[in-house]
Amino acid sequence: MIRASGLTKRYGSVLAVDHLSFEVPSGVVTGFLGPNGSGKSTTMRMIMGLDEPTAGSVTVGGRAYRSLPWPLREVGALLEAKAIHPGRRARDHLWALAQTNDIPRSRVDEVLELVGLTAVARRRAGTFSLGMSQRLGIAAALLGDPQVLLFDEPVNGLDPEGIRWVRSLLEQLASEGRTVFVSSHLMSEMALIAEQLVVIGHGRLVAETSVAAFIDEHVQRTTVVRSPRAGELAAALAARGVVVLHRDDGSFVVRDLPMAEVGELAGSLGIALHELSSQGSLEEAFMASTAGSVEFHGGTTGAGPGGL
Repeated sequence: MIRASGLTKRYGSVLAVDHLSFEVPSGVVTGFLGPNGSGKSTTMRMIMGLDEPTAGSVTVGGRAYRSLPWPLREVGALLEAKAIHPGRRARDHLWALAQTNDIPRSRVDEVLELVGLTAVARRRAGTFSLGMSQRLGIAAALLGDPQVLLFDEPVNGLDPEGIRWVRSLLEQLASEGRTVFVSSHLMSEMALIAEQLVVIGHGRLVAETSVAAFIDEHVQRTTVVRSPRAGELAAALAARGVVVLHRDDGSFVVRDLPMAEVGELAGSLGIALHELSSQGSLEEAFMASTAGSVEFHGGTTGAGPGGL
């Protein structure tokens, strides 16, 4: 478990993290969300002992990172994919890390195989693409087989196959009872992999909750219904006082009634459903909850009809 208590960080007059308290449990993937400049990277650096808090504390498994006797065996992190000497070969980079924590050489080959870099293990890191560097960074994080893992934007530079692989890897790590803390701007990916969320804005806690509860709190969910007997079902719902909005494609949208209840009503009437889906995205909830914390806003250019 990761536990932050009153975590605060100032850089001169800039308050980057402001009395931030949260917990990251084991056994689930916890997403770490916030707009640019919200303090996510600073928080992760403090967890890893790279930045000293101005006030407050953060522990991993009940201890500060700097007090861990074999840190790579307890905590693995990918904070910056390109933070590798460009002249060092991939295998040599991992072997150098392994020796600092008494990790056997065989483990180096295991993680290279796991991340798909065995064929390029003797290539210098400076020749790697961003996606390959991400894989090497993930290999370094997994090197000590730790129980706690932190990943900052782990799918940057990866192709669709690589993104799917990272998604499966994070889910597998969490299923093994590990603590998995992931920062990302890709809401669609976070919605697929995270169960819990820590959301911050301007260095302060916005939400600490499950993904489902976060969406329910900030977005009005609607249910989309498609059926060969759509008119009959819509009439039955309207008779119960439920608002039904018909769409041009023959489907309709229901508000203020859970999807399960719509399905149960259709079942009781013997009405077949071709679609029954809930709308309300993590991205919408995130935008709604952090609207006042966005540092930079886009806008119209005033460049005339032709634009820029």
